[in-house]
Amino acid sequence: MRILGKNGTLGEVKVLPETDEDIWHLYNVVEKGDLVTASTTRRDEKADDKLRAERAEKKRMTLGIRVEKIDYDEDALRMKLLGTIEEGPQDVGQHHTLMIEPGAPLAIRKEHWKKTQFERLEAAVSNTIKPRIVFVALDQDDATVAVLRQNGLKEIVALSAGRGGKDYEEKARPDDYHARIIAKLKTIADPSMPLVVLGPGFEKEGLADDLQKLPKGTLGRVYVQHTGQNGMVGVNELIRSGLGAQVLRDSTVGVEMEAVAHLMEEISKDGLATYGPGEVRAAADAGAVDTLLVLDSVLREKDLDDLVRAVEAQSGKVLVVSDGHDGGRQLAALGGLGALLRYKLG
Repeated sequence: MRILGKNGTLGEVKVLPETDEDIWHLYNVVEKGDLVTASTTRRDEKADDKLRAERAEKKRMTLGIRVEKIDYDEDALRMKLLGTIEEGPQDVGQHHTLMIEPGAPLAIRKEHWKKTQFERLEAAVSNTIKPRIVFVALDQDDATVAVLRQNGLKEIVALSAGRGGKDYEEKARPDDYHARIIAKLKTIADPSMPLVVLGPGFEKEGLADDLQKLPKGTLGRVYVQHTGQNGMVGVNELIRSGLGAQVLRDSTVGVEMEAVAHLMEEISKDGLATYGPGEVRAAADAGAVDTLLVLDSVLREKDLDDLVRAVEAQSGKVLVVSDGHDGGRQLAALGGLGALLRYKLG
């Protein structure tokens, strides 16, 4: 994400989303009632009649729409904004849909910007340089390929080794098991993306050896990690268990899941943690909050700027947690709001 400019008088920020994860950040910033301006296409209004209008060629123009509906595709990481045209060369007052995609700048104008929304954009700027992380969780029977994005974990594909039968011997394993995994990795990964190979047993070491034999620059650096289980369960196990590789510690999702795990541990032992709107508010007012954890979906629905400011005024930290991974789902079960404390409240 790049911030191209700010106009305090208009309450407008111009941004350039550079990655598909940036679209997710914008989904957490744009609200109904905002005026969003972007380049788009629309049929020429000069057609003489309805038939000609339907056949008229679409032309590129810049339109500003008052947002009425937001459609976000979690799989494709794309967003559509539907609203009424308020600014532009034609069709003011009619409805139009803006497609928000990487590489296309846009301007967002609000009557009131929340502090957390500005911080979200700034986080997107800093996170743009961080690569995604690709996981392969496997054993001798099955493999799962997943991607760690800024908004959570996503399973890409599950593959079977195709082994079976009680007379199977290790030396007879099909040669195409690792080859099929590597072929899939080549379609989703590039050299900037760290690759974590994990699972129980020794199959992961065999795959790692095959990955190391690829021409230099084919895929990213390979990390091998042991987990007790395979599949997405194994990936989540790795992230929760202290984040075995430094690359995971540096990831946005890794930090979030580690913080939620710490929160849950402190709650379980009645330690330095609390949750729920009233309890967290009381802790913030008392200056006891070390880290405030807020679910991103809660921030989309509520203005918590006063709570955030109260925490930051006492040198506390604020961590926005995505609802797209296990940590976010655990925080959601607590109402979407929790706090790690400096000291226990009476």
